[in-house]
Amino acid sequence: MGILLHILWVNVLPLTLMIAIGFTIQRLFSLDIKTLSKLNFYVFSPAVIFNLLYTTDISAPLIGKVILFIAIFLLLQGAGVELVIRLRGLNGGMRGAMRNSVLFYNSANYGIPLNQLAFSGNPYTLGVQIIVMVSQSLIPNTYGIYSVNAHKTNLRGVMKTIISQPIIYVIPIAFLFNWFNVVLPKPVETPIVYLADAFIGTALLTLGVQLGSMKWKLDRSLLSNVLLSNFLRLAIGPALAGLILWGLGFFLEFDRMLAAALIVSSAVPTSLSSVLLAVEFDNEAEFASQTVFISTVLSIITVSVVIYLLHI
Repeated sequence: MGILLHILWVNVLPLTLMIAIGFTIQRLFSLDIKTLSKLNFYVFSPAVIFNLLYTTDISAPLIGKVILFIAIFLLLQGAGVELVIRLRGLNGGMRGAMRNSVLFYNSANYGIPLNQLAFSGNPYTLGVQIIVMVSQSLIPNTYGIYSVNAHKTNLRGVMKTIISQPIIYVIPIAFLFNWFNVVLPKPVETPIVYLADAFIGTALLTLGVQLGSMKWKLDRSLLSNVLLSNFLRLAIGPALAGLILWGLGFFLEFDRMLAAALIVSSAVPTSLSSVLLAVEFDNEAEFASQTVFISTVLSIITVSVVIYLLHI
């Protein structure tokens, strides 16, 4: 129990405190969530992704193993979500909202600081988390946009929206600059570093502001869908990750730190991107907001338990 409380105090509560500050500020001053979201979406997030990919040496074998894991993980979890959607009889926009709430998890503004805290700033596990973050940055800006719009618009309109997202250009440019050792001029490098350093704080505050601006409805069906989504994300997610790694271990070598980093990365709560997509495209915003909020609260316990069981 002492170890569990230590994990809760050192690893998880600092993130929760930042979110709580944003929540409180929103209740006191009613900030403009759309402005904060645009700053995170178009400035801070691209900056931190570029900076991490540009400055972190990630080996090709590691990238291959992590991408293989992510592909299998998302495929199996997606299949599970589709089964739940059919069993629940969900229709229209709720189908896309449920998919996004489970498949998109907070690998950046929650996952990166959690990784840094849980693994004491280990550059190897940080590299693993960066690869996960890149995939979780690409998928919401491609498949996620398609998922929330497929039932109400044509493919051409969806594709037009997707190609306007900055993240799909930042990632390949950063990889190329890293691989070819391109040296950025100081007037370019310095602002990128400053913006990247601001990402975690502003993203966590933004999440708190979004949670503080939500409207709540005591709807039994909505609550049951929210709790079901949370169960799939927080409990089934890390359990499925462990099962996949056990299976892959028969064919490939996954060292203990790599496996632990991947399981921890799969245990984080629902991503804020699911809320941003829901708000931006008017698709079950109440469900998306409540899913993020409750999964974030529950993750205080579930993430602590996962880290405890891994004996990190």
